[in-house]
Amino acid sequence: MTDEARLTRTAVVIPAAGRGVRLGPGAPKALRALNGTPMLVHAVRAMAASRAVSLVVVVAPPDGAAEVKNLLDAHALPERTDYVVVPGGDTRQESVRLGLEAVPEEVTTVLVHDAARPLVPVDTVDAVIEAVRDGAVAVVPALPVADTVKEVEPAEKPGAPEQVVATPVRARLRAVQTPQGFDRDTLVNAHATVALTGEGATDDAGMVEKLGAPVVVVPGHEEAFKVTRPLDLVLAEAVLARRRANDGF
Repeated sequence: MTDEARLTRTAVVIPAAGRGVRLGPGAPKALRALNGTPMLVHAVRAMAASRAVSLVVVVAPPDGAAEVKNLLDAHALPERTDYVVVPGGDTRQESVRLGLEAVPEEVTTVLVHDAARPLVPVDTVDAVIEAVRDGAVAVVPALPVADTVKEVEPAEKPGAPEQVVATPVRARLRAVQTPQGFDRDTLVNAHATVALTGEGATDDAGMVEKLGAPVVVVPGHEEAFKVTRPLDLVLAEAVLARRRANDGF
C-alpha cells in the first residue's frame, strides 16, 4: 500500500449487537474473553493495526452501549485510531446501517467487520482497502472451499435426512470472510435499497450484489475464521499462543 493510500481515511463498522447463542449462555459473543481479553477488543485492535484505518465504529447491543464504551476505554488502542460506540438495532443489517450513519461524510472507504473474527491479520485488512482504493466498489476476502459442498432440500424436522439436489463445482466456490470493503456511497445505497424492498442478505456484499454492482474477491486468511462455537474458542486461543511464541504478539 502506498504512503498516499495510508494517509487516506478509512472507517470500519463492527456490528457487535448479537447475542451469540451458539457459544452458550453468558455474555454476548463479542464480549466473550479470548486469552483474557474480550473478542471485540481483539477485533478492534485487528482493524486499528492497519495504518489506513482512522476510525472504528462499534455497534453495541441497544442496552449495552455504555458498557462497550467503558470496555474499549480500558484497553489500549493505537493513538492514530479513533473509535465511537453507537447502539445497534434488532438485526445485523439495521446495526450496520446505524454504524454507517456515524461515519463522517469525508470518509469514502468503509469496511464492515465481524466482531467474531478477532484474529484477521493486518495484511488481509490492507489488501481489502487497497482493492477499494484501486477502484473496486465492493471487496470480500475469501478462501477456496476445501470440502465438497452439497445443495439440499431442507428437512421439515431438524436432524431428518435431507435430499441432495445438486453438487456445485468446488473450484468456483469461496468461503467469504471479513472485513468486507466498500465504496461508501455504494454501501449506503445498498442498505437504503434493500431496506425499501424488504429483502435481506447474509452479508453486506450480498446487498451490493442486489444492486447489480460488481463484487470482487481477494485472498483471505485461515486465521480470519469466525468464532461461533466453543471449539472455535479453543482454536483461537491456540492461534494467539502461537503468535505470542513466534512474534511476541
